[in-house]
Amino acid sequence: MKLFGAGISHKTAPVELREQVAVKQSEIVDLAFVLKCFGHLDEIVLLSTCNRVEIYGTTRQATGHIKSLLQLLCAEPRDLDPHIYLYEGAAAVRHLLRVAAGLDSMVIGETEITGQIKNAYEIACNAGLTGRVLNRLFQRAFQATKEIRTRTGIGRGTVSIKSTAVELIGKTDLSQQSIMILGAGEMAESCVRLLVKKGARSIFISSRSFDRAIDLATRCGGEAVCFGYCLFEMRDVDVVIAATSSSETLLSRDDVKNLMKARRNRPLLLIDLSVPRNIDPAVGGVEHVALHNIDDLEGLARRGVQGRERELAACHQIIEEHVAALIEKLNAEDERLSAKERNNRWMPDSFATSSNLLPTAA
Repeated sequence: MKLFGAGISHKTAPVELREQVAVKQSEIVDLAFVLKCFGHLDEIVLLSTCNRVEIYGTTRQATGHIKSLLQLLCAEPRDLDPHIYLYEGAAAVRHLLRVAAGLDSMVIGETEITGQIKNAYEIACNAGLTGRVLNRLFQRAFQATKEIRTRTGIGRGTVSIKSTAVELIGKTDLSQQSIMILGAGEMAESCVRLLVKKGARSIFISSRSFDRAIDLATRCGGEAVCFGYCLFEMRDVDVVIAATSSSETLLSRDDVKNLMKARRNRPLLLIDLSVPRNIDPAVGGVEHVALHNIDDLEGLARRGVQGRERELAACHQIIEEHVAALIEKLNAEDERLSAKERNNRWMPDSFATSSNLLPTAA
């Protein structure tokens, strides 16, 4: 049984490539079953976030075909091979533990990825896609992450990409800014909570689900905007944050050009946190418009990262201890299972019906 982890991330592929491979949460289970069958896998967990798309699995075959599974997810014909990484055995365990602890994130030590991995694992587990190996792997990842958070300062002062976006807006007084959020899901809600915490008072929520927009607006003291009228309302806001799970372009270049005419070219800050992107990249070329996507925020997110990097040695030591312990446990279990299979395979038929070997009554 071979354990592997394969994928692409912000370290190997730009956002325009990652968005081609991104998987909607509603499609995770169906696509995981497809990958499991196509790749002849015994177990699989499919993880898709803004910064990475990864497959963790086990197979009894050689792993040469694993990279092609990522190619199946690509929305358009693209050569992904140069951007895909593949880890096997202990290296796959080490990678997942690093990812779960936030050590492979844009912002070192961020905590959001841990919840995303837990969600991906629970989805796979509930769908019956995991087994002995992946169950042990992911439980070990959560244990290692908890230990790292407890024993090191890697998470001290850590910010997520969303809070980095808020920091970008916060160069001016947030209480004086009018902000529109496109989306009303988990990502949008976390943005809203941060904005309110930082002093934002004028927040508009626009979503295709008007009920969800109303619910979020009510909880944050904001105002819900019907999605069909969001462009009209954008005439008066200072900032627009796109934070949806939609795979479509919600703001085109023509939309924004017309919007800027109505605004009389008053400056507009656009922040696109979505993958796939919801704002046409060409919008960045419109005069008086500043557009930032998730990759653009990486540089800002790295501020103050030096202090957290000093904790990396301790984190890596903890990870290596967990990697060694898990590999030893899995190897021991494999040995026991192999021995049991050998015994069953070579057991004579007479042992299966052994009544003739038992002493007869006198």
